[in-house]
Amino acid sequence: MDDNARPHRTQIVDECLESDYITRMDWPDYSPDLNTIENVWYMLGRRIAVRQPPPTCLPEHGRAWLDEWCNIPQDQIDNLILSMPRRYSDEDIRLNESDCEESEKM
Repeated sequence: MDDNARPHRTQIVDECLESDYITRMDWPDYSPDLNTIENVWYMLGRRIAVRQPPPTCLPEHGRAWLDEWCNIPQDQIDNLILSMPRRYSDEDIRLNESDCEESEKM
């Protein structure tokens, strides 16, 4: 699954997926509501932006991201996961039985 972002659609990615017999799922272009990690990246970005003092070099930036990643409250992650059925419904995405059967075969 990807969000049709350019880095996910390069020839090398296509070749890698094909070599491992991985079939892409149909997915709406750039759909952060349906890709939970996009919401986590946004959450992390907000947390980094309010750090005082802000990171000033690459090593500090890396440590800040790691610190913030480790400090995301579990209930926020749980809430994102629990919100997925509503997000799917909001986007009018429906998986029919054949889609489910297809994914179970993999």
